[in-house]
Amino acid sequence: MSAQIKVPDELKADVPPTQWGKVLAATPIVMTVIATLLAGLSSSEMTRAQYDRALAAQQQSKAGDQWNYFQAKRLRAALQRNTLDVIHGTAPARAPDPAAFSSRFSQTGARAVIETDGGRQAVESLSQGNLPSMGPDAEIDPRIASALTAVDAGRSDAEIAQLLAPVGETDLAAALRDAGARVRRSDATLKPVNQAIDAIEKELLHPTGGVADGTDALAREFVAARLWYAAQRYDMESRQNQVIAQLYELQVRKSNLSAERHHARSQRFFYGMLAAQMGVIISTFSMAARKQNFLWALAAAAGTGAVAFAAYVYLFV
Repeated sequence: MSAQIKVPDELKADVPPTQWGKVLAATPIVMTVIATLLAGLSSSEMTRAQYDRALAAQQQSKAGDQWNYFQAKRLRAALQRNTLDVIHGTAPARAPDPAAFSSRFSQTGARAVIETDGGRQAVESLSQGNLPSMGPDAEIDPRIASALTAVDAGRSDAEIAQLLAPVGETDLAAALRDAGARVRRSDATLKPVNQAIDAIEKELLHPTGGVADGTDALAREFVAARLWYAAQRYDMESRQNQVIAQLYELQVRKSNLSAERHHARSQRFFYGMLAAQMGVIISTFSMAARKQNFLWALAAAAGTGAVAFAAYVYLFV
């Protein structure tokens, strides 16, 4: 902040009582006002830069959480496949026949387990080796998709920044909302299927009054099919977490770019403030000097340059 400037009475007495003298006397005051405004703009831009840095740190933490989920689910999927490899290595198990479930559960009086919507979807998924249909994926903004592709390809920060320039914070927030909604829809779709698979597992592997016979072919086929189903489910969920993590990473980059921009603007406004203060000093000296026109011209040039530079920074930087 520039100090409050007061022109000494002795200097005011040397200023001619003409229109030119009034302009000369007002110059230090005008330059002081300009310097104060530029100091405020510089401080404001620095505050914005610090806020964006803090926001980027929070977004990076959220991205880290999603990457942790991604890694955990990929690991779970790998464990399911490893166990399935062991089963097939000892005695290959074919996909269970839906009719075998119907026959077995009719005999045990637990047919209701597979007659619900979730039960029918569970039997279908286990028999066909596929997850239930999740519906079409939400369309991703082409600009965001291009930035994600650039990040995956390991392109330079400058290239990624250029691709992110037309992407607004609201665009990224909307993409994150869509990705989160996709996860919730998937969870809602799979919840009754997972519950039905748990009920089938309890009936086949842990029947009332004992444990399943180790030679039970349907139980063995069910275990292999359940492992394959779980591996696919964890793979799907890990991909969803990956997309969310990548979107958070783009938000981090966007916030850091904004912070760098505000930091640069703060520096430039500070330089403009120094030029305005120089105009204050020169215009004050011009009152006491004989060559007032020359010094006043320098002060006016400094002030005009400061204002022009500040306007350029505010509008274009």
